[in-house]
Amino acid sequence: MSTPYQQQGTAPTDGPGGPVPPAWQGHAPAPHQGPAGQPPAPQFAAGGPGGYASPIPVRGTHFFHALASEWTKIRTVRSTMWTLGIMFLIVVGVGALTAAGLGSSEQAQTPLLAGGFFGLMLGQICIITLGVLVVTSEFGTGMIRTTMTACPSRGRVLAAKATVFFLLSFIMTTVATGLTALIQSSMLGGREPSEFAALPKGSVVDGVVIATGSEWLGATVGAGLYVALLGLLSLAVGSLLRHSAGAITTMLGVVLLPLLLALFMQTESLKTVQEKLIEYSPLNGLASLYRMPMGGGDGTGWDLLWILAGVTAAALAGAFAMLHQRDV
Repeated sequence: MSTPYQQQGTAPTDGPGGPVPPAWQGHAPAPHQGPAGQPPAPQFAAGGPGGYASPIPVRGTHFFHALASEWTKIRTVRSTMWTLGIMFLIVVGVGALTAAGLGSSEQAQTPLLAGGFFGLMLGQICIITLGVLVVTSEFGTGMIRTTMTACPSRGRVLAAKATVFFLLSFIMTTVATGLTALIQSSMLGGREPSEFAALPKGSVVDGVVIATGSEWLGATVGAGLYVALLGLLSLAVGSLLRHSAGAITTMLGVVLLPLLLALFMQTESLKTVQEKLIEYSPLNGLASLYRMPMGGGDGTGWDLLWILAGVTAAALAGAFAMLHQRDV
């Protein structure tokens, strides 16, 4: 049987032993008790705008945090390793096959280290594709929103992506071209000058053909830098277009279209246009670093490399500007 105060929700005022104080008067709420033998759960002090102070220390983020994040992304995605591995096999494999073919012929039609160009001409497509996917894959899946939430500074995110990708592609390409140059030199070096159709100045020492220091620099560091810049340009185009297929198609057109158009310009009225298209085509810039410019002459390719660097810088500036203006 219920008592009147239980029915009405009020506490009794008298009992057998005297007045009974209400349970809610004069008593602080008991702290939350953990399991038996465990101390009470910690009570966090109120503070801050929201009335709660987290025990986790809050540190300001900087550019190196963004670099670490982008490095973790690019090295943990299997497509990166597959793409770079295929590029490495193409550059070294085709370079070795070219060296074997030139070594068995009576007269080599290219300078000593120039055989590495043919493998790199194909391998650069892998770097271009990877440069596009570094950006467009996040836009395609929507993960770019998570990235921008973790790092609201959009310029910092794009700069970190560009830095990590450029260094990785430059190192991998330079290692591949360096190994290819060693293969070329070991298989073709030491032959007589009469066995070569074209040789750069200073390539003949004591009656045998060697590769000069400038040839080594152009065929290794120069070629690696050139392809890495093409990949960085692809990253900028991918950031501008935000579409994988469109950006890859655009970059393939930039690399291949000038030379293809020049091949069909056989009339005399278009002779000047044809020469300029060949001279400033990306493939001619890469071939010139191997001492075999497509338009003839003694070009070394370094001037075209600086032009490519300027174009890449302009494209990156546009990508930074558009990233701040458009929603993600």
